[in-house]
Amino acid sequence: MPALSEVLAALDVLWPPERAEGWDAVGTVCGDPGAEVRRVLFAVDPVQEIADEAVELGADLLVTHHPLYLRGTTTVAASTFKGRVVHTLIKHDIALHVAHTNADTADPGVSDALAGALDLRILRPLVPDPSDPAGRRGLGRICELPHPMTLSELAGYAADRLPATAQGIRAAGDPDREIRTLAVSGGSGDSLFDDVRAAGVDAFLTADLRHHPASEAIQTTGRNSPLALLDAAHWATEWPWCEQAAAQLDAVSDRHGWGLRTHVSRTVTDPWTAHAASAPLTSPPDNSHTTGAPR
Repeated sequence: MPALSEVLAALDVLWPPERAEGWDAVGTVCGDPGAEVRRVLFAVDPVQEIADEAVELGADLLVTHHPLYLRGTTTVAASTFKGRVVHTLIKHDIALHVAHTNADTADPGVSDALAGALDLRILRPLVPDPSDPAGRRGLGRICELPHPMTLSELAGYAADRLPATAQGIRAAGDPDREIRTLAVSGGSGDSLFDDVRAAGVDAFLTADLRHHPASEAIQTTGRNSPLALLDAAHWATEWPWCEQAAAQLDAVSDRHGWGLRTHVSRTVTDPWTAHAASAPLTSPPDNSHTTGAPR
């Protein structure tokens, strides 16, 4: 069995920490470098449910996409939920390693996994990494659909192909518009609208779209305008990376003869747990007789 230090070195080759954004907190959170590693669990969020799953599995290493302590801390007391995670992991000799924005821009990265889940043909990065002479690394991906779909059909297709969440898929734009090209970015993507418009794609699928940036994006004219939007749950757009990452570590393990056993958590850690759809409306309801004005 390899030592934790050997596995971590392999993970740093797959997702070099120096390629993370300056504000990010990637790398190893806890773990004894000399401890043996037999089982590795991959998950999106380092929350208590995932820590408990790692204990039940008998994992020696937990690899998550999201950091546990993104903005630093002055305590790991078990009276805090993050402290409880740390205590649970250390008590059961489980290491925690984070690959976040360094996995977003990797080749393959988070958006490659998202495109793969949707069976898209990847053309190029949405925002290329200028340090990559091959032009394969970068943020987001520009893709072609397996066949043209209307926006409404694409939303249903994405809902079927991505992990189920309470949110599902929201779409903005003409439901009957034909979509052939699609930009995708796992996680929060509304900072990329300028890049998406410059790419000239028909639609953009990402997560965490806010009202004002989304409204401006579908109103702005330009090449292939108006831009159609698809908003999925943050967790759902990044979970496919866990399967891709586990397969990458499997390949490393096979090359070295380590015999690691990798697992991917199926626990849904998206924070939203219920969704109630509104009745179709063309305008707000007229409540003026009771409220004096629509809210």
